[in-house]
Amino acid sequence: MNKKVLALTTGMICFILVLAIVIQVKTIKSTNSIVIQTLSNEDLRDDLLKWKEKYDNANLELEKAEKKLEETRQIAIQNSPELMQKESDLKNNNIALGLTDVTGSGVVITLKDNQSITNENIGITDDIRSYLVHDANLREIVRNLKVSGAEAISINNERVVSLTSIVCSGNVIRINDRKVGSPFEIKAIGSPELLYGNLGETITRLNNSGIIVEIQKQDNIVISKYDGTINFNYASNIE
Repeated sequence: MNKKVLALTTGMICFILVLAIVIQVKTIKSTNSIVIQTLSNEDLRDDLLKWKEKYDNANLELEKAEKKLEETRQIAIQNSPELMQKESDLKNNNIALGLTDVTGSGVVITLKDNQSITNENIGITDDIRSYLVHDANLREIVRNLKVSGAEAISINNERVVSLTSIVCSGNVIRINDRKVGSPFEIKAIGSPELLYGNLGETITRLNNSGIIVEIQKQDNIVISKYDGTINFNYASNIE
């Protein structure tokens, strides 16, 4: 009987020791995994900070070079009326192409998805997609702004230029091949009265269709330049 008790006791002790060892091994593995993950995250953060620093430095050098170039250009043209006229023409062309920041009076239009409409409260014959802003809505407003004499247009700070595309991409819209989402803020510089007046009918119709559209006249609107690359694959200069 004593031998059985001794064997049982010994077995229990061995079981407890094995269990303790297993738990300790798992704890060590888990700790090592956390340490490795932490080190990995720290390495990624360090790399990200290094690349951000390189980008900021390169951007700063670019700004300095552009400023120096502008100073040199101004010195070169100040004593030449002909060069001053060409400089003025160049600036106007850059504005038309969207290659420079501009400011002026105009209108700001905001388009939003109608968040109050859901599958639960929508009418039986309604389509929930009609309560969302689509690429066609943005293109229609941009067309009307251009016809009304807008001199510069942007959508969510994406400058609209001659090659700008506005297309749906899943649940978002791509402008200049960059994803943007609701709400959409369209800025346009031009005659506030003309832009506002010519968009009245379109905005009323869009509001009646289910989406939310607002328009305001504003002074000192700032529209950033187009920061992409303009490539012409088919058109070329005539010598």
